Amino acid sequence: MTNNPHFKVYLVGGAVRDEILSQPVVDRDWVVVGATVQDMQDLGYRQVGKDFPVYLHPETHEEYALARTERKISAGHQGFAFNTDPSVTLEEDLLRRDLTINAIARDENGNVIDPYNGRGDIDARLLRHVSPAFAEDPLRVLRVARFCAKFQPLEFTVADETIALMTDIAHSGELQTLSVERVWSEFQRALTYPDPQPFIQTLRDCGALQKLLPEFDALYGVPQRAEFHPEIDCGIHNEMVLQQICKRSNDPATRFAALCHDLGKATTPADILPGHHHHEQRGADITEELCRRLRLPNDYRQLATLTARYHTHCHRAFELKPTSLLKLISNLDAFRRPERFEQYLQVCEADSRGRKTFEDREYPQADYLRNILSAAQSIDTASVAASAKARESDIGEAIRAARLSKIKMFIRQHRTESPG
Repeated sequence: MTNNPHFKVYLVGGAVRDEILSQPVVDRDWVVVGATVQDMQDLGYRQVGKDFPVYLHPETHEEYALARTERKISAGHQGFAFNTDPSVTLEEDLLRRDLTINAIARDENGNVIDPYNGRGDIDARLLRHVSPAFAEDPLRVLRVARFCAKFQPLEFTVADETIALMTDIAHSGELQTLSVERVWSEFQRALTYPDPQPFIQTLRDCGALQKLLPEFDALYGVPQRAEFHPEIDCGIHNEMVLQQICKRSNDPATRFAALCHDLGKATTPADILPGHHHHEQRGADITEELCRRLRLPNDYRQLATLTARYHTHCHRAFELKPTSLLKLISNLDAFRRPERFEQYLQVCEADSRGRKTFEDREYPQADYLRNILSAAQSIDTASVAASAKARESDIGEAIRAARLSKIKMFIRQHRTESPG
C-alpha cells in the first residue's frame, strides 16, 4: 500500500523496535491513518479482526490496522470499545500501546515518529508503560514479563512506575479475568527464549505469579536440607534447575517439566521439614491438576507428571534392583517413547546440577539409564514372542523376562568395569 492524499501508512510496534535494536524482524505490522473500512475493501484487503478492523494485504498478507483509540467499558482483556474514525491520529493510536519501546512508528520515507520517547527507553534498556491506560489491560502484566525474558540478553529492566502499575493490576482481581489460553500462550512463548527465568521473576516481583501460577510461587520460602541443597530455598532451586535445563534443551515442554519437577515440596507437612518425604507423588498430582487447569497439550502434561513422579528414581539409579529398573523404564513408556525418556533424563540431570556448588558435578545416572534401556531394547521381541507362543506361555511375561535378563547382564558387566 502506498500513501495517498486520503490516508497514510506507517510501520509500527515491534518491527520498528527490533530494527532499532538490530534484532531480527519476524512480523511487520502496519497502521493506516485517515482511511475508512470502505477504502481498505476497495484496495482488496481482507478483514480479519472481529473487535476492530484489521486487514491482510492481498499479496504480502501482512496485517494493516486502522488507527484507533480505545475505551475501557468492562473488566478483562477484551473489555474495550474501539474508535476507528479516520480522524484518529497516529499519536493517538500509539498512545494506546503498552510500552514506549512499542509505541514507535516509521513512515514510508524512513522517518521515525517517536512521540513517547521510545528510543530513549531503548537506549536506557527500560520497559516503561506509555500511559496510565496500561492498567486497563491485565494481559500487559504477562507481556511485560515475557519481554523481560525476551530481552534478557540486552539487560532490559522494568521501570519502577510500571512495576507499581503491574502490582496494582495483580491485586485488583483483573488477572483472574484472563483466559487460561492467554496465560499459557505468554508462558509458552517465554519458555522458548534462551533464559525464561526473568518471566517468572517479573511475575513474582509484582505479585502476579501467586495469582496466575500459585504452584510455582508456593515453592519460595520452603526449606530443604542444606547438605543436599546448599541454596536451601525450593524456589531458588527451581530457578537454578530452569537455568540448567536451558543449557541442555530448547524444547519448551522439557523446560516446563523442569519447572514442575518439585512442586510437591510446597505441600510438605511442616513437621517433617526440611525433609520432603513422598513429595514425588504429591508433585505429580499437583502437576496433573496444573496442566488440566491450563489446558496444556498431552505431551506437556505426560512428560511433566512422569518427571515429577519419577525424578528421584533417576538420582537413585545405581541403587535400584534390575526389576525396579525395568519397572521404571516401563512406567516411563521408554520402549515406545524413547525421545520422551531422553527428555526425562535431561530434566533429572538439570535437577541434580541445579544446586549451589553442584553445577559442574558429573551425573552418570543419565548414561547408566540410557544403557539400561539400550540393553532391554536389544532383545528380539519377535523371536521371544514366537518361542513363548510355541510353549503356550504368556508372551508379555516372556518379553519382560528377556528384557530383565539383558538388564542383569549389563549390570554385571558395568560392575566389573566400574569396581569403584
